[in-house]
Amino acid sequence: MTLTTTRPDFAAARKAMIDSQLRTSGVNDAFVLERMNAVAREDFVPENAKATAYMDRAIRLEDGGFLPAPVFHGAMLAEARPSVEDRVLVIDAGSGYLPALVEPLVGKLDTIAPDTAANGGKRGDYTLVLVDGAIEHVPPALAKLVTEGGRIVTGMVDRGVTRLATGRKSGKALALLPLAEMGIPRLGAFDRPQSWSF
Repeated sequence: MTLTTTRPDFAAARKAMIDSQLRTSGVNDAFVLERMNAVAREDFVPENAKATAYMDRAIRLEDGGFLPAPVFHGAMLAEARPSVEDRVLVIDAGSGYLPALVEPLVGKLDTIAPDTAANGGKRGDYTLVLVDGAIEHVPPALAKLVTEGGRIVTGMVDRGVTRLATGRKSGKALALLPLAEMGIPRLGAFDRPQSWSF
């Protein structure tokens, strides 16, 4: 007796993700749906998570990070509207999925890890910074990466609630405006420093 295993139909799963997760959440921009249909999400998760790659939840990666749920990436792209004029920095939580979605849409794309972005101290000239997770605050090292007038799209943690958020650099200031509430994995590198109070 031979056992046969059925390989998941990833193309059908991608279509279902678009129809039942993105569209129903208000993500209907043609360029977003096209990119999310073109990039095989299952290629960016561990082997044991491939069958559930298109579910509406975050997936734990082998390095301890997470690939956020599809609706976060869809809403992020729709809000960011990346273009060929953009110099983009993706702060990648370890999957490589967000850079793969964005790369064909922009003129220049660089990727760095969250720890480097939070503590690196480098100055950048990026017109768009995308953070693949939720941050508690914008540390000076992150603000320095965005050029004057440039924008950031990220997840934001406020009192335990995560939301999509956006901001624009003006002088040294880079404040975030919260948008839609959604589940987004937290990036610990951007937690506020602990302070003592008496």
